[in-house]
Amino acid sequence: MVGGIELNMGRLKRIVFTVTNDLTYDQRMQKICRSLAGDGYSIELVGRERDFSIPLTKEPFEQTRLKCIFNKGKLFYLEYNIRLLIYLTFSQFDAACAIDLDTIAPVCIIGKLKGSKLIYDAHEYFTEVPEVVRRPTVQKVWQWVERTFVPKFDLLYTVSESLADLFHQKYNKPVSVIMNAPVLVEGATNYPTTKNPKFILYQGALNEGRGLEHLIDAMKDIDCTLKLAGEGDLSEQLRNRVKANGVEQKVTFLGFVQPNDLKQLTAEAYIGINLVENIGLSYYYSLSNKFFDYIHAGIPQVCIGFPEYQKLNEKYDVAVLTKDCSKNEISVAVTRLLTDENLYQKLQKNCEVCTRNLNWQQEEQKLLNLYERLFR
Repeated sequence: MVGGIELNMGRLKRIVFTVTNDLTYDQRMQKICRSLAGDGYSIELVGRERDFSIPLTKEPFEQTRLKCIFNKGKLFYLEYNIRLLIYLTFSQFDAACAIDLDTIAPVCIIGKLKGSKLIYDAHEYFTEVPEVVRRPTVQKVWQWVERTFVPKFDLLYTVSESLADLFHQKYNKPVSVIMNAPVLVEGATNYPTTKNPKFILYQGALNEGRGLEHLIDAMKDIDCTLKLAGEGDLSEQLRNRVKANGVEQKVTFLGFVQPNDLKQLTAEAYIGINLVENIGLSYYYSLSNKFFDYIHAGIPQVCIGFPEYQKLNEKYDVAVLTKDCSKNEISVAVTRLLTDENLYQKLQKNCEVCTRNLNWQQEEQKLLNLYERLFR
């Protein structure tokens, strides 16, 4: 007791989080860091600076970007891990959290040397993402990294129950789930039922395995426009595909969109798109940010019928599920939402119910409990 105020010494702990992105668009990490900072922890989020990085916005936690010479491939991962190793060596912290496998080695090595708590936040099943699965040698390297370092961590959590079960079986360690649900904004569920002009929205990376090539092909048969918010490895290919299909008047590439602007854009959309292909277990067991973002914006979505989405949709009924990402499946599902007004309004009302159960306020409490127990 100090000055009549009871102090919780655990809340004075310093935690460093490490990612390989430039911090600007990482909504999950922004929410996690804000929540922990708001609970009294000293938080630092470390990422990298890109040539196109925009200035960071002010947050209630420290943000650090490491500048690299290489920006992709093996040389990038090697350089970034060396820079992160050096940075952590000269940093003070009580716990270090590696986000996915690409920062786990320096976090584990330096964390062990400093005697700090080690936390692993798996945003995906890294050894099963498409760009790793299709390269067996690369996959073996990351599998070795996973086997070597993950068992040494004190706290593990991930984004879905399926992935948590998988990691638990693999390492015989408890794995918690912190879903990527948005913050529930009171009074924000008065969703408009008429939107003109109507448009379809895809938000997220323009990367392999997101069904985007098939979505663009399907636009020839869909009586609506499509907006793509994001960039990625397929950016140029997708733009060329739009031209090849002659749907330039239907498809708009918005590039990177700031989180606050993206929230407004999502609320204005009529239908959300959340498709991934069965290329590796990471995608098969995924539970993406956009699934929740569409729900909180009150827009029904066309979503792949993989286990996590199927389980939640059976409970809340907020999406039209597809069997796969084929052009025909996408076209039929989107057209159904565009033409069946009763279905659309039913799903939209269900979104409101769903937001009361799947929101960051619920996930935040689970997160804070995990960290409180960690420092006990």
